[in-house]
Amino acid sequence: MSIQNNENPVMETVTVNRSQIEHRATWMGLIYDELKKEGLDAEGIIRRAIRRTGNIHGTNFKSQCSNPQNCNQFCEVFLGTEDSVGPQTFAMDNIQSDGDNVSVEFHYCALVNAWKKLGFDDETCARLCDIAMDGDRGIAEEMGLTLDLTDTIAAGCKSCKLHFHK
Repeated sequence: MSIQNNENPVMETVTVNRSQIEHRATWMGLIYDELKKEGLDAEGIIRRAIRRTGNIHGTNFKSQCSNPQNCNQFCEVFLGTEDSVGPQTFAMDNIQSDGDNVSVEFHYCALVNAWKKLGFDDETCARLCDIAMDGDRGIAEEMGLTLDLTDTIAAGCKSCKLHFHK
């Protein structure tokens, strides 16, 4: 179950954004590795920090919505349009929203690229991915939503599928 091809040609701004995300993922992966080497609860420590980050971002997104109960507004604030840098950075498509749901599919992950470059095995990449997703879970929590994450690139799937819902 090796991670599949994760390449996607893009414009320069998106390339820069991906590089920045890879840089942060490198920090995350190496901090995780060093905490584990010290016998500390690497996963728990990093999950808590990333969840707090998600909570901070979720509070910010919520404040930008005139009606935070409307998932259409959350989608606009969180993802923008398919032509925005964010969706292009992760090669998002199938972005769908209604008053109660937001679903999106990611076809590229700069975080996985960083972790593979560091030589982490597939199992560690999948664990780091799930830990990183605690940021999105924190965003969902602040928005009063639940996040279902089914497929992930880190688990060897062709895409990551996220579904935020009431």
